[in-house]
Amino acid sequence: MDFLEFAKEMLNIEKVDIRLYSPLTLAYIGDAVFDLIIRTKIVCDGNAPVNNLHKETVHYVSARAQADIMKLIEEHLTEEERLYYKKGRNAKPQTTAKNATFGEYRIATGLECLIGYLYLTEQFYRIIEIVKLGVAKLEAKNE
Repeated sequence: MDFLEFAKEMLNIEKVDIRLYSPLTLAYIGDAVFDLIIRTKIVCDGNAPVNNLHKETVHYVSARAQADIMKLIEEHLTEEERLYYKKGRNAKPQTTAKNATFGEYRIATGLECLIGYLYLTEQFYRIIEIVKLGVAKLEAKNE
């Protein structure tokens, strides 16, 4: 039994059709999943003071960094993944990021929507594949 299946069972969550969820709802859960994956990667890279861990995390989870990642991986998405990315990107968020342009924020929301869709459809391997590719391409770009 995987984590999501276990959580649904323990929390008495009934199966729902995620196609009925708004892109911003998918982005909401996708933001948390993306953040958890990045934090897991950083913590597993080695023990460090929490302040240092946070600084390293921000290199990947800010709206600007997520927008950069999305631009670098978009060509690797399937048609269905591209559809969910565009749904999130084109959604009308009620807020914006303080350290990113409106365009960057929309692209980041698209990435989060895609991650949320993949998470709720239990495509965990694909999430890791996308995040790993995005992080590698971002690091290569920043060298």
